[in-house]
Amino acid sequence: MKRVVVLTGAGISAESGISTFRDSGGLWEQYRIEDVASPEGWIRDPRLVTDFYNQRRKQLLEVSPNYGHKGLVELEKYFDVHIITQNVDNLHERAGSKNIIHLHGELTKVRSERFDNLVYELTPDKYEVKIGDKCERGYQLRPHIVWFGEAVPMLGEAIKLTETADIFVVIGTSLNVYPAASLVHYVPEGKPIYIIDPNSIAINNNNWHYIKKVASEGVKELMKIITSTTQ
Repeated sequence: MKRVVVLTGAGISAESGISTFRDSGGLWEQYRIEDVASPEGWIRDPRLVTDFYNQRRKQLLEVSPNYGHKGLVELEKYFDVHIITQNVDNLHERAGSKNIIHLHGELTKVRSERFDNLVYELTPDKYEVKIGDKCERGYQLRPHIVWFGEAVPMLGEAIKLTETADIFVVIGTSLNVYPAASLVHYVPEGKPIYIIDPNSIAINNNNWHYIKKVASEGVKELMKIITSTTQ
């Protein structure tokens, strides 16, 4: 069975109603990124950061996976599908995908601000975190998110996975966010790369195929293209 490795970004979740920090009028517009998505912001005002991520979790509870997510689950009937996502939401999991690497952390988890290995899963009925909520070693719980300026601990695993791809797919990301964007350079030579995005992206390689559609429509077209080659 051929392996399909999919890199997803904010565009796939935007269709479900999750605002990105580029959206006008969205949750991010009320905050400066450096205040809520950096280690310095956490040190400066942990209460503000904690409240921001509580709001994001509440928003996540109000949305559902779209066909961009669900179509990747259907693709598992034909391929060995693995997802590398830049998104911190759990919409891939809720759609039913089994193999997921979260490059930038997970919104539904928190961890000790001192011990990175002490990670805790939040539940829908207990999604709020407060200042004073601590790990078993007595340190405040912080979002399990890779903030700007922090290392990306799952990057090595993502690179190894990309190197095994028979087909590589990019959905809903401009390939401007590094280091995630660098993954395309680890796709084995000669293997096809499909880019699903409604916006223009520079393509300078004959193995790159552009599907200029939103995620849900683009995944439908992708399925028609790549499943026809398995018949």
